[in-house]
Amino acid sequence: MATTTLFPLSINPNHVLKPKRFILQPNQPLFKSLKSKTSISCSAVAFPKTTNPVAPLKLLGLAEEFRSLQEPADRMKRLLHYAELTPPMEETARVDRNRVMGCTARVWVEVKIDGEGKVRLTADSDSEITKGFCACLVWVLDGLEPEEVVKVSTEDLVGLNVGLPGTGRSRVNTWHNVLVTMQKKTKQLVAEREGKLKFEPFPSLIVTDDGVVPKGSYAEAQAKYLFPDELKVGELVNVLKEKKIGVVAHFYMDPEVQGILTAAQKQWPHIHISDSLVMADSAVEMAKAGCKFITVLGVDFMSENVRAILDQAGFNEVDVYRMSDELIGCSLADAAATSTYMEYLEPASKSTSLHVIYINTKLETKAYAHELVPTITCTSSNVIQTILQAFAQVPDLSIWYGPDSYMGANIVELFQQMTVMTDEEVAAIHPEHNVDSIKSLLPRLHYFQDGSCIVHHLFGNEVVEKIKEMYCDAFLTAHLEVPGEMFSLAMEAKRRGMGVVGSTSNILDFIKDRVQESLDRNIDDHLQFVLGTESGMITAIVAAVRSLLEPAKSSSQGAKVTVEIVFPVSSESISTTTPSLNPVEVGDIILHVVPGVASGEGCSIHGGCASCPYMKMNSLSSLLTVCSHLPDKENVISAYKAERFKLQTPNGQSVADVGCEPILHMRNFQATKKLPEKLVDQILHT
Repeated sequence: MATTTLFPLSINPNHVLKPKRFILQPNQPLFKSLKSKTSISCSAVAFPKTTNPVAPLKLLGLAEEFRSLQEPADRMKRLLHYAELTPPMEETARVDRNRVMGCTARVWVEVKIDGEGKVRLTADSDSEITKGFCACLVWVLDGLEPEEVVKVSTEDLVGLNVGLPGTGRSRVNTWHNVLVTMQKKTKQLVAEREGKLKFEPFPSLIVTDDGVVPKGSYAEAQAKYLFPDELKVGELVNVLKEKKIGVVAHFYMDPEVQGILTAAQKQWPHIHISDSLVMADSAVEMAKAGCKFITVLGVDFMSENVRAILDQAGFNEVDVYRMSDELIGCSLADAAATSTYMEYLEPASKSTSLHVIYINTKLETKAYAHELVPTITCTSSNVIQTILQAFAQVPDLSIWYGPDSYMGANIVELFQQMTVMTDEEVAAIHPEHNVDSIKSLLPRLHYFQDGSCIVHHLFGNEVVEKIKEMYCDAFLTAHLEVPGEMFSLAMEAKRRGMGVVGSTSNILDFIKDRVQESLDRNIDDHLQFVLGTESGMITAIVAAVRSLLEPAKSSSQGAKVTVEIVFPVSSESISTTTPSLNPVEVGDIILHVVPGVASGEGCSIHGGCASCPYMKMNSLSSLLTVCSHLPDKENVISAYKAERFKLQTPNGQSVADVGCEPILHMRNFQATKKLPEKLVDQILHT
């Protein structure tokens, strides 16, 4: 096999690599020809023997080679040349378990460790351009020590992200996703050689066009009610139709209730399952359609919001009912309903400030805060744009966000990441900002330090470490409220097209988009998503995925796409595997059965239960009880009724009226993409 000698490199004592002189000519590749039937090997290139890391040297040389080609077309030709020289993998290796997720084309990677402990890599793709990418990465990493392979980061590949024609973002993602898969397989092989116990997989649901297969008792608990009893569905539909009852429910509902409601939607349109923002809007539409009652399956602040928004829309006669005669609390909302939170806002009342409050808070909190500091509500899907627009629209503004401490820290982290972007990248997020403006706003952005959701608080510690080891090449989803470790992991995945950080709706849309892309490619595929939020979302996810997969089944030419939804449950939440439970094969992928806690909750302080105990107070029996007593002429279920606020603020105004104003400000912002004039006036003249 022909070899090419790299030109000398000088290495300083601290191992900082600096090219002494790269005299690479435009037509001089790093490796000239490959005649062997094996994939590109490091032995194809002559390197001086050195104790210094080899991968950075090779990456420098490879980046210099591409930079030496002035035209994007020439760089593309070079990639195609390397693809042509790379022999195809054996068909036995081009299988699902070796597939790289997240690439537009199909990519396969196989990793072995030879007798000398060196990493041996082969890679292939059905796209010649992608195959060229793979050839470069194999050339860089093949033959190295495992620790060298693992040390290479996606940031190390920045020098290779030279301009290429086509969709540049997907090109960058290819480099990154192939690298991550190579590293994951390398770490697994090292663990096997050292006799280390493997991480047991998290419980998961496998969704296909034929149905749903749960893996583990935690997953079984979630899947149990995806296909509900038709008699129960019929019973609910009959009472809803008879009494003209609308139902609004949050994504985080108990799986039994969600399964029944999802099936009932086909017979009664006035059932809506969504995040908290849309629940009140849906209630108004139901009232317009003639519903006389609205039942709310959520926590109490959601019922309050529905009651207040219905009143604002003029539907005072439509009664709103909760699902319990006890308080249905929320740890996050409770954190803001304290004197501590108002003390946090005191400094804001003495300067040009805006209070951005999460929608998931009590109406009373919104009212009291708004009288102290001009306030606008936000959701996890619009908080970034709200804050950036406010800073752009009001000079010298300070923003006080609350009450979710994790979301606040994640927002700050996101803005800090923007300070190392280009001005063009920042402008793509918000057109009125650049790197300098982001740097200037950071000292004026504050967030509450003592509020969290007890569910999202669980995504940390062991759960994140396990995701890093076992699911680093999967699609990662994370709610904006999760702790920093999970947030950072999902943000890294997002940068290479493999993740989403945002609201429940953002997560659902991301999963649907990836599934649709796979169906559009019309190739057999297995997509794996880690669900970094409350497990109650699974009903909506399965329904959405199956609505995409089932129509494709009717096509005789349709590819087989399977979707795996992974529940990040900590080991303390999982019972031991029993011998009677055997692995199941989906294609050539072996999926191990991992039982969860028999109850299906699986909560642990170390992370991963992803099941809100407050939301689970909204049971099917409660819903049927409320519906059966409507209209409640004898006040049998008066404790279930969401009453109007009769309290007044310290300034003597109605809590309901003042508390609704921050919500209306947000609705105005969503419609116009600007803060309303009334709110700006409040900020400047309070």
